[in-house]
Amino acid sequence: ERQYIGRRSGNVTEPKAVVPKMNVVLAVKQYIGRMIDDSGAGMKVLLMDKESISIVSMVYAQSEILQKEVYLFERIDGGGRETMKHLKAVCFLRPTQENIGLLCEELRSPKYGLYYLYFTNFIRQSDVKKLADADEQEVVREVQELYGDYIAVNPHLFSFNISGCCQTGAPGQLWEADTLKRVVDGTAALLLSLKKRPVIRYQKSSDMARKLAEDVQTVIDHEASLFDFRRPDVSPVLLVVDRNDDPVTPLLNQWTYQAMVHELMGITNNRVDLTGVQGLSKEMQEVVLSSEQDEFYQANMYSNFGEIGAAIKTLVDQFQDKQKSQAQIESIADMKAFVENYPAFRKMSGTVSKHVAVVGELSKRVMERNLMEVSETEQQLACQSDHSGALQRVRQLLAKESVTHVDAMRLVLLYAIRYERHGSNDVQGLHDMLSRRGTPANYRRLLSSIIEYAGKTKRGSDLFGTQNPLSFTKKFLKGLKGVENVYTQHRPLLVDTLDSLVKGKLKEMQFPFVKDFQLKERPQDVIVFMVGGTTYEEAMAVAGLNKTLQGVRIVLGGTAVHNCKSFFDEVAQATTGISRGNQGRAAARGGIH
Repeated sequence: ERQYIGRRSGNVTEPKAVVPKMNVVLAVKQYIGRMIDDSGAGMKVLLMDKESISIVSMVYAQSEILQKEVYLFERIDGGGRETMKHLKAVCFLRPTQENIGLLCEELRSPKYGLYYLYFTNFIRQSDVKKLADADEQEVVREVQELYGDYIAVNPHLFSFNISGCCQTGAPGQLWEADTLKRVVDGTAALLLSLKKRPVIRYQKSSDMARKLAEDVQTVIDHEASLFDFRRPDVSPVLLVVDRNDDPVTPLLNQWTYQAMVHELMGITNNRVDLTGVQGLSKEMQEVVLSSEQDEFYQANMYSNFGEIGAAIKTLVDQFQDKQKSQAQIESIADMKAFVENYPAFRKMSGTVSKHVAVVGELSKRVMERNLMEVSETEQQLACQSDHSGALQRVRQLLAKESVTHVDAMRLVLLYAIRYERHGSNDVQGLHDMLSRRGTPANYRRLLSSIIEYAGKTKRGSDLFGTQNPLSFTKKFLKGLKGVENVYTQHRPLLVDTLDSLVKGKLKEMQFPFVKDFQLKERPQDVIVFMVGGTTYEEAMAVAGLNKTLQGVRIVLGGTAVHNCKSFFDEVAQATTGISRGNQGRAAARGGIH
């Protein structure tokens, strides 16, 4: 019998298994697994849209889904699909007006035998009625909401893959309307998928953080029955912060595996493009780095570059030993063992080839770009207070041809932020040096943009600990404790914010509650969302806090996961029309190359 009900999985037939450790990958994976299982036995096609394809691919390998009798993967907006009445269609779609329209067309002229409709978020009753009217042949068996409306990057990291969320030309930084709706809907879905009804706090210095916090609270109040979870002893907390409170972290070069790959090569939905790398086979042109599907990556994603080199050597040695043992086939029993072990052997071969290629390319870029010297200066700018020494080192590096425009720009931006109010500030002199070395004008414009976006008057925090000399000394000593080398001294501001939050010391003046609320106990479950994008360095810091803070579970999210180049774009887009006339959203969205 057909079910034309927006069945809401917050309180309907929920699986009994509780999602452990607020694991966002597992939360989405459970939804998708349940969706496919609920459609029953038989061959299936998975029908998705451009966003839900990314949501699925982040948590499931194609080989895993094939085991669930899903043999075809199609886009609802893709033309030329064949009619295959022997297949069941499992549709996993965002409930946008475009998708509702495409689905109505599909149902009027169905290509598959039966349809099971699953939406990643709230679907309006009027849209359910449109679908019912379109289903003249009565092929729909199920309509449900499953709240997997976000990109689960790591178990404790999620994103919306949105670069540039400000209105262009607006006075100050305000949300672009469609982006705000997407982020509010996605954040509400995230909370439902983790079964949390949180107390919400936000960064007072950010209008965008306040607006998002208030709008999420409105959704929770409006959908009160969905958020009617068993109340824990201590309320979970949703903390909304703004990237502009810490512009330093996304500007720094990185030295741990996941963050370094994103910084130097770029990671898009767990995929790394290696097309420009010489000597690689065709199947190695794009590789997948997923902690769910790659044990080596899972074990080493937070290892520093030196440790990765040693781990790769061990991996290669193990593989060579296996290769030797595989070569010694002398009996039927040896042959049987070889056949049984071949899939694992082949998988290991792929893992070795992939990581050797990636690490080899990282090493090459570190050498070519003189990144060790560049990074040491970045860390000194971020963590120490020595104006004349810093200025001298930045000038020396700008004079070197091996330093790329991106690295030159990040050094000057770090200097501009760090010494914005210093009496001997020489930003103009550095700008002139950038101009002489041929740094593109759109890069140089970032010098004024970064102050407009995240200068001292915009930040709510004491980013460098300068207002309180004691706090700076403590922060500096804390940073040195357990530091392996000069390249990893920096600690993101987020670490201090979360440390204060879980100790019950986060000041209400700086991070007020959306509703009048007193949090008496220290929070245990924390979701922190960063407007304007987060970074893999911050994700690694959160993973560290989850390990060291007993009884505390933290999930980090952001509009995007930035590297330096995408952060440049974010800053340019956020300040277009403020500091240099309204050049329009399209110009800002064009990005910096």
